[in-house]
Amino acid sequence: MNDPRQPHLVAAKRILRYLKGTLGYGIMFSHQTKQDDGLRLVAYSDSDWCGDLVDRRSTTGQVFLLSGSPISWSSKKQTVVALSTCEAEYIAACLAACQALWLSSLLSELKVSVDNGVELLVDSKSTIDLAKNPVSHGRSKHIDTKYHFLRDQVSKGRIKLKHCRTEVQLADIMTKSL
Repeated sequence: MNDPRQPHLVAAKRILRYLKGTLGYGIMFSHQTKQDDGLRLVAYSDSDWCGDLVDRRSTTGQVFLLSGSPISWSSKKQTVVALSTCEAEYIAACLAACQALWLSSLLSELKVSVDNGVELLVDSKSTIDLAKNPVSHGRSKHIDTKYHFLRDQVSKGRIKLKHCRTEVQLADIMTKSL
């Protein structure tokens, strides 16, 4: 920093107080109780729609859990303007599927066995319908083919797309501005 001032010092002290007060916080991975219990990789995906008032792009939020503990999360602005909430959610789900498959592959390389297929939870039933039905939909034919990667992974059973209520959607917070 070039020219630190009093507000910068106040902000730095606030961060240090927070860190000191949360030393006992952490992510805990517990040992499986049953012999046949495998590790489950679960992904949550959500999107706002046209959340940026300047360029009207949507924000994608993702949270990934390994046996109930968060191992990865992100919040990113989408690179295209979605024409509907369904499209914004579909793009978000596709991006989450890519990340979930990468995490699954990484865990496999680390000799961590993960149950077959990644469960991807979204709060949009129309997104699930679009991903599970390969028929061309008139309202969605403009969606770039790269996002139909999700449909392909669902049909192969690598991604198990499921609906979750908005109230339990962990990725929802990742679509909100601070």
